[in-house]
Amino acid sequence: MANIGRARKKADKTVSAAGKAAVTRSGKPSLRTVKGGKPTGRPVPADDVPVIALDLPPARLSPGMQRYFDKCREKLGFVPNVLLAYAFDMAKLESFVAMYNALMLGESGLSKLEREMIAVVVSSQNRCYYCLTAHGAVVRQYSGNPLLGEQMVMNHRVARISRRQRAMLDFAVKLTAEPWAVEEDDREALRRAGFTERDVWDIAAVAGFFNMSNRIASATDMRPNPIYHSQAR
Repeated sequence: MANIGRARKKADKTVSAAGKAAVTRSGKPSLRTVKGGKPTGRPVPADDVPVIALDLPPARLSPGMQRYFDKCREKLGFVPNVLLAYAFDMAKLESFVAMYNALMLGESGLSKLEREMIAVVVSSQNRCYYCLTAHGAVVRQYSGNPLLGEQMVMNHRVARISRRQRAMLDFAVKLTAEPWAVEEDDREALRRAGFTERDVWDIAAVAGFFNMSNRIASATDMRPNPIYHSQAR
């Protein structure tokens, strides 16, 4: 991978010590990660240290985004790398954050766990390293079930989930793999499973958002924060 560029060096400075790979002044990773602010002693793969493979100089954080980054550090202990990746353009960063929060945290007939399950099965279809790692961790956290997180990553059809959730995930997979083939029968299957018209929209919106995010992550070689790998296992 290319050397760590100016954008990644500067952006990485905004991340708190917790949950990120330590980087030496030479630009090389240290031999320790941190978890909860404490060194773990585990080595960090060198190719996972840069956030993205593009050298995009970071913009000055707007007041709103500065508060948002601070809140991430307070609640999570780190700033997710996807936010650092978008930080070269405040308009794009703010739009991304607003859409993400509306879809994943806003009011919906879908639970937060169900929305994360959609994120993971879509990312599994697209083989998106960043989103499988980050949102697989969230599924484990929300469900309290590491097994479910692995099943969503590998093959959701092996999971012992409800008929409703199976229909939801099957629809998200088809919308990802064969969007041109989605027909009224597919929407009707969701209705029979108990989803409202608004729920069908939300399933499609979450799936669509992560198809976009997966492609940006793959195009830029976006790397997840190392802490995700060990969370909720």
